[in-house]
Amino acid sequence: MKAELPYRLLADAVLLAHFGVVVFVVAGLVLVIVGNLLSWRWVNGLWFRLAHLAAIAVVVGESWIGLTCPLTTLESWLRMQAGAAPDRRTFVEYWVQRVLFYEVPPWVFANAYTLFGLLVVLAWWYFPPRFGKPRNGNGT
Repeated sequence: MKAELPYRLLADAVLLAHFGVVVFVVAGLVLVIVGNLLSWRWVNGLWFRLAHLAAIAVVVGESWIGLTCPLTTLESWLRMQAGAAPDRRTFVEYWVQRVLFYEVPPWVFANAYTLFGLLVVLAWWYFPPRFGKPRNGNGT
């Protein structure tokens, strides 16, 4: 049991990081749109926008070539190292996996990710990122 614990904790940490990436991708687009409507200049910061575009580009690229997300692969490997059995899932594993993973054909995900990626590109065009530093000193 003691030898399993580090692997289970690391697997939960990877799962939570994966969830964080998903939240960043989805909430990032919402923040760009809402932030621009409310005149929040920080949502157009170049680094935020580049990180957001890169995150969805990786997801779309993985889905197009049929690659399993490396975070999913790492989490699975860690759980196997822990000798995890389906009936011994951790609280984090049970609930976060229910939110993140669905049983549908891969083309459904590829289409959904591509559509979302196109929305991100459209937001990039409609609300372009800000290049350079803000004009006043308070970051707005």
